[in-house]
Amino acid sequence: MVSFTTFLIASLAGASLAAPTKAPLAKRSNSKKGISYNDASLVSLFSDGSWAYNWDMSVGGSLPSGVEYVPMFWGTGSESGWDAAVQTALASGSTHLLGFNEPDLSSQSNIDAATAAALYKQYITPYASQATLVTPAVTNGGAPMGLTWMEQFLTDCNGECGVTVMAFHYYADDNVSNFENYVNQAISTAASYGISEVWITEFQATGVSDDAQAAFINSVVPWLDQQPAVGRYSYFYAADGYLTSGGALSETGSAYNSAE
Repeated sequence: MVSFTTFLIASLAGASLAAPTKAPLAKRSNSKKGISYNDASLVSLFSDGSWAYNWDMSVGGSLPSGVEYVPMFWGTGSESGWDAAVQTALASGSTHLLGFNEPDLSSQSNIDAATAAALYKQYITPYASQATLVTPAVTNGGAPMGLTWMEQFLTDCNGECGVTVMAFHYYADDNVSNFENYVNQAISTAASYGISEVWITEFQATGVSDDAQAAFINSVVPWLDQQPAVGRYSYFYAADGYLTSGGALSETGSAYNSAE
């Protein structure tokens, strides 16, 4: 996988450390809620959630029982080992495959829409009969990024990519209305291409305090759970300084885990 750590340091400021929350939380198993991670052992801290991914094609450890691992074809350079990894994932219970990570961003997979569509058809579409196929996950950047890039990708697919889910990311402040409006815009974009389900595979209220992030989570997670077109979502992300701290849930992580 291309260095994800470098991108985190460069582009996501404002996440603060918080005291760990050690109190056990009841198991709820939210079918939409997911955990994004680089360290698989941290996923076990979360009692609420049904799926996880790590921007990679192999799980990199053990996930709790009942948590589906979703492999990702991160971008160019991921060709080697992809087919074998997908077969392993499918045999282990994976039912979904993710496309490229932020191809509209130069510091991430950085793929133009036409090339992305061709690569998708070559490497991911062949599994359409074995798994649910998810589009590349774009940023919420303005044109030509974000949903503009996505529209071009879906146009270039010409109905031949086999995707039935559209993925996107959202990074901004803690304005709940802006978040909900953007999600609805994404749902509308997907629907215009015959796609009835969207995933928010990364989202975060950036540049705000832990308390503000917790309040944001407690507002938007129940709303997401009520939206029929939102299939899955994942707050960013299971790592120290974000959803965990010192091997336990941070204040933000605890809010995400318990929000319903």
